Amino acid sequence: MATKIRLQRGGRKDYAFYSIVIADARAPRDGKFTEKIGTYNPNTNPATVDLNFERALYWVECGAQPTDTVRNILSNEGVMLMKHLNGGVKKGAFDEAAAKAKFEAWKQAKVSGFEAIKTKDADAKKAAAKAALEAEKKVNEAVAKKVADKKAAAAAAAAEAEAAANAEATEEAAPAEEA
Repeated sequence: MATKIRLQRGGRKDYAFYSIVIADARAPRDGKFTEKIGTYNPNTNPATVDLNFERALYWVECGAQPTDTVRNILSNEGVMLMKHLNGGVKKGAFDEAAAKAKFEAWKQAKVSGFEAIKTKDADAKKAAAKAALEAEKKVNEAVAKKVADKKAAAAAAAAEAEAAANAEATEEAAPAEEA
């Protein structure tokens, strides 16, 4: 029996959610399967993968052929690297301790890479928020200046009107005094 490691679709319309399963190569995509070894959710950022590492490694070493997407998932999780390292141990290229050390070094590099990406994204968000705040401050200052100019113009107009009223009152008062 030729076995495949493939994705089995689940979830609602426009929101795919996949199970990573071991199935006969002749079985349909969402049909009968031998074992479920994990899940894959492409809707999150980054995509969420929950994988039973030992069972995935077992099936890959037994000869199960992953589909292209599942091969990428297994590579990102380190299953394909571990298979490669185990092959080196079987051939005598290095011992099991060296294989584990290489795998742990790869895992640490991957984790540090993710941390670098997270900090870079967080810094970019902070910079964008700061730039947005500065832009908003400039807009608010411009609005405040316009409001102050309007108030000053209104106050000047009121003062001018008051001065004109005072001038008229003094002109009316002056002829009344002459008479």
